Amino acid sequence: MANNSGENALVEYGARRVIITITVILCALLEIVDTTIVNVALNDMKGSLGATLNEIGWVVTAYAIGNVIVIPMTSWLSQQFGRKQYFATSIVIFTLCSFLCGNATSMTEIIAFRFIQGMGGGALLVTSQTIITEIYPKEKQGIAQALYGMGVIVGPTLGPPLGGYIIDNYSWPDIFYINIPLGIVATILSLRYVKNPPFNNKKSGTVDWWGIIFLAFAVGTLQYVLEKGQEEDWFSSTPILTCSIISVISFYLFIWRELVFEKPIVNLRVLKNKNLAVGTVLMFILGFGLYGSTFILPIYTQNSLGWTALQSGLLLVPSSLATAFMMPIVGTLIQKGVPQKILASLGMFLFFAYSMWGYTKLTSFSGEGDFFKLLMVRGVGLSLLFIPITTLSLSSLKGQEIGEGASFTGMMRQLGGSFGVALITTYMTRTTQQHRVDMIGHLNPTNPIFVQRLGAFTQKFISSGMTPDKAHLAAMQAIEGQTMGQAAILSYMDIWMFLGILFLATIPFILIVVKNKKGAKVPSGMH
Repeated sequence: MANNSGENALVEYGARRVIITITVILCALLEIVDTTIVNVALNDMKGSLGATLNEIGWVVTAYAIGNVIVIPMTSWLSQQFGRKQYFATSIVIFTLCSFLCGNATSMTEIIAFRFIQGMGGGALLVTSQTIITEIYPKEKQGIAQALYGMGVIVGPTLGPPLGGYIIDNYSWPDIFYINIPLGIVATILSLRYVKNPPFNNKKSGTVDWWGIIFLAFAVGTLQYVLEKGQEEDWFSSTPILTCSIISVISFYLFIWRELVFEKPIVNLRVLKNKNLAVGTVLMFILGFGLYGSTFILPIYTQNSLGWTALQSGLLLVPSSLATAFMMPIVGTLIQKGVPQKILASLGMFLFFAYSMWGYTKLTSFSGEGDFFKLLMVRGVGLSLLFIPITTLSLSSLKGQEIGEGASFTGMMRQLGGSFGVALITTYMTRTTQQHRVDMIGHLNPTNPIFVQRLGAFTQKFISSGMTPDKAHLAAMQAIEGQTMGQAAILSYMDIWMFLGILFLATIPFILIVVKNKKGAKVPSGMH
């Protein structure tokens, strides 16, 4: 039924396509969920492994560093070893390291295994998109990207509630063990059904070792700075300053090496394409908003509203389902010729609306009902962003350039998320104190509201049996607690406003992207 010549030989039909689609989406979900599922388990892991809070944070950091190092090299690695073999090996590495992480008895062990697991996971994420693109004919690429996008966009929000459920009912090693049966099934299916493309497994005679070294140091140290910067007070910390310098120098040397070397590990020249250059910026912003908003909501609900980790995680599930529901619809719209840049612009506007809604409506008294409609807008907005941005970025690339360009979009999405979390964390820490200082200026005897509130608290504590002096002190402490809580709320509001303005300001950039002449069709070979 399929044309067996050239790239069309990879197109699948019927049950084979269904099996491969399920396999690669499962692999993408495993990788994405594992980036967030451990967050709710860190406290239990800390006690079990005898680690400090700073040390246990490396469980997250090591995975992120391994992830971001391997993503830009995935296109080259799949050419060296064959995409089918590389994909299956990555699943095995990810699954084996899941078992080893669950059995780790020291911080050294779990950090090492999480780093290797992150490298295997990064390969899964990028190669999964390559495969799902190749097995669908060009006229169904919108649907193909919608199916893949469900894993990428929905995955980050599934991790916290799933992790919270496992921690509440089982133990922390089980968050790793659940990967094992799924990984075994995915390995068997990939070896049985996935094919190598005709142009694959063309090994380069000379390996770009210096390019690999410079890339690893550049993105690895950058990821460390983003993960640990706020914790170490940024550039006042010698390790952060040292890593920042190493990252800048390594990026410079990496760019120089890749531009002069005959067979570079990452082809930077592909960024001359206008669509891809703009697309990488848009993907960075998408990662910033996706991971940033996923990060800020649980902190807000737990710290300001007193919710549990599981309650906070479950809050995002309905919007994730809305995203999953909308993905095939968006893919169909693109397939029918609706301009991608119009859909992406609408997605940016909806994310702006979501952010400004959060800025104006959410308070320290918000309940679950206040979030539902707001998060539905976020879910629909995200569904309108991922597929159009991906197709716009790669629409005017051809052949092997598509895989090379897609590595950039994957890396920029990950780095965008890291920048988002780092900047939001820093901003919250610093502006909360500033808002507190501003409000304290109004807490004085000349302010009748303050005097009234202080008197009410004092009387309350006296009626509970305290002496007047102790009651007054307790009243002052209660007002201080309220002040800090309100300062935190103001910081959250500032962040929502910033995210909204960022997405609104991005719309003009989307509208200037050169449109692919073939509209909805996306070339195969995309990563």
